[in-house]
Amino acid sequence: MVNGQTGKYIIVVGVCVVIAGVLIYFFHDYFKWIGKLPGDIRIEKENTRFYFPIVTMLVISVALTLIINIIKRLF
Repeated sequence: MVNGQTGKYIIVVGVCVVIAGVLIYFFHDYFKWIGKLPGDIRIEKENTRFYFPIVTMLVISVALTLIINIIKRLF
């Protein structure tokens, strides 16, 4: 079922994607640490590469959780 709230959620998600795109476009030099934290798994061999950024995913998850909880408490 589609109602008025669905449209608002889609708009909020779209605005967040645009903001993330602008930040990455203009400040890409500041995000070079992403994926290169200690604990990220990287295996490179002759013909194969395996990369699993587990610590980076944990840091991003904690940051997003904090941001979302702060926004929920304010509104």
